[in-house]
Amino acid sequence: MKVILAKSAGFCFGVRRAVETVYEQTELESGKIYTYGPIIHNEEVVKDLEKKGVCVVETPEELQKCQDGTVIIRSHGVGKEIYDLLEDAKISYVDATCPFVRKIHQIVERYSKEDFHVVIVGNENHPEVEGIKGWSSNMAETTVISTVQEAQNFALKSPKKVCIVAQTTFNNKKFKELVEILEKKGYDIIVLNTICNATQERQAEAKEIAAKVDAMIVVGGKNSSNTQKLFEICKKECENTCYIQTLKDLDLSKLWSINSVGITAGASTPNKIIEEVQKNVRNEF
Repeated sequence: MKVILAKSAGFCFGVRRAVETVYEQTELESGKIYTYGPIIHNEEVVKDLEKKGVCVVETPEELQKCQDGTVIIRSHGVGKEIYDLLEDAKISYVDATCPFVRKIHQIVERYSKEDFHVVIVGNENHPEVEGIKGWSSNMAETTVISTVQEAQNFALKSPKKVCIVAQTTFNNKKFKELVEILEKKGYDIIVLNTICNATQERQAEAKEIAAKVDAMIVVGGKNSSNTQKLFEICKKECENTCYIQTLKDLDLSKLWSINSVGITAGASTPNKIIEEVQKNVRNEF
């Protein structure tokens, strides 16, 4: 069997930086280590960090009680109010926000202060999008859309300029589709495609591989937005596409009687897991 592993599979720059930051902090004798939310959307990594004493806190109320240690802001970033909380409570923190996400924060902060209506293309319930929205100076003039229906229904109550940004891991093709719908409404629009290059390259490579193999394996955490997007892209090109978190989730019976299989993985998937899947598929067939 021919096995094709995507070159872009695995940790992106922002995720690697965040994970390494936490591991580095665990080696310092500086009190307890907390992360505000899981550092990345991968259960295996989070479990390993828990073994090293890293505690995940999920709410501002829990965060206020972290004065006995250091808080690490995860790669997805947080809203301005979380920084204010940490500063006011004099809680030590390390910012591991992905630089590409931080750039979006700055864009939203700037254009919202200049009285633009900000449109964020992304999943409203994703922590990255929640954090991006938290940098707008006017929540009433900030809209999150993710579907064609939402784009079609979008309407301003008063004449305003519009600034459009995107969740870094959003589907690039879908982003362009939604922007096209908004542009037809005749508003004065500034479009800033903030989908990171690594995401675009990963999606393009996954689509290319899926189109020429008999089966496709997508590896990543079940809560990983970028992995879910990869699965959707691959599924359109290859019906026999499976989404797994680790090797134990792989049903090898689905790979019998095929000549080629492709493997890709989300930006929060450790190389160790990817290598285990690739090695097992090669050994079994």
